[in-house]
Amino acid sequence: MANSILQGKRIILGVTGSIACYKAVDLASKLAQVEANLDVILTESAGRFVSPLSFQSVTGREAYSDLWRDSDHVRHVKLGESADLLLVAPATAHTLAKMAHGMADNLLTVTILAARCPILVAPAMDGGMYENPVTQANIELLQQRGVTVIGPDTGRMASGLSGRGRMVEPTEILGYIRLIVGRNGPLMGKHLVVTAGSTQEPLDPVRYLTNRSSGKQGLALAQAAIDAGATVDLISGPTAGPTPVGVNHIQVRTAVEMHDAVLAAVKEADILIMAAAVADFRPASVQEHKIKKDSQGGADLTIFLDRNPDVLMAVQNMKRPSDRPLFTVGFAAETKDIVRHGKEKMVRKGLDFIAINDVSASDAGFGVDTNRVILLSQDGQEEYLPLQSKADIAERIIEAVAGTFA
Repeated sequence: MANSILQGKRIILGVTGSIACYKAVDLASKLAQVEANLDVILTESAGRFVSPLSFQSVTGREAYSDLWRDSDHVRHVKLGESADLLLVAPATAHTLAKMAHGMADNLLTVTILAARCPILVAPAMDGGMYENPVTQANIELLQQRGVTVIGPDTGRMASGLSGRGRMVEPTEILGYIRLIVGRNGPLMGKHLVVTAGSTQEPLDPVRYLTNRSSGKQGLALAQAAIDAGATVDLISGPTAGPTPVGVNHIQVRTAVEMHDAVLAAVKEADILIMAAAVADFRPASVQEHKIKKDSQGGADLTIFLDRNPDVLMAVQNMKRPSDRPLFTVGFAAETKDIVRHGKEKMVRKGLDFIAINDVSASDAGFGVDTNRVILLSQDGQEEYLPLQSKADIAERIIEAVAGTFA
């Protein structure tokens, strides 16, 4: 299941008095969808913007606001001691000041003091409040104590002013939660390089040769590696999705740029997963100006192609003296005899694993959110992964890779 890194994790979401409370409801819904055990605590001011019922409706769990209740003894200790992560989103300037100076006058702030887990805050405030030296000093103090500060973003605020103070979007916050929760995973301490997307080979200033790869599978692999605690370099051409939080993203365009970036990155890497669809050929010459339809005097246009460098073969050649990367995974996008061609590629390029997919299928491979893969290993094992989300495919591949380092 995608996002399984958060399944069953005990997360506290603290909500304070900001118009950005509506984003917190969306965030709570997203956490509930990945089956996190979510407890929501609202401050009195937050309750003026959104009711506990809103959170109870999307999570199926009680949302808390009262510090004391006859039926619940020392609730803050119970919540704080059991949590895997505590997040305050939105975090107002007032609550940040309380946190920085140890003030505990409501259920949220006393729970923060009792918590023994990582703490994240997502500030949200209007005008120049975030840039005020007092707020900046409070944030710096919290960071010195190990609190992770997410954002804020720059943009238009409730007052109509523009500036830095908008709470970051729930999807990005979810990425930070995954980064923190997964940091002690099975690939902790491992450096992993993932490639993703297509390459673009220029023909003239406005045209290029490319392929149908969206990069979605590579992005999912990078996220799954982050979930497993790895340090991740993502080298990608154009992709159809956001970069996972926590990766070092190296943007390239052409196959030659991909080749150079990969060889530089894997010198210190433990694992390479080559999911990018790198162009085999490029135009032999790039025209300085746009090619006009009538520039050939009515004749058909002939384009001469040069072969691009083979990235995996270059890695294999470099690996012989350096022994890096320690483990290499390739992808084979095939349309017929896929297992035979995949095995041949695995042997030829010295891969430890190869993931083969039939890109002629309409529901798998290029441009869609689902995939089916045959995962082969050098020792002859074959694992057939049926049609499922690319995120689920990625989790299984990363799990198999991590198993070799156990």
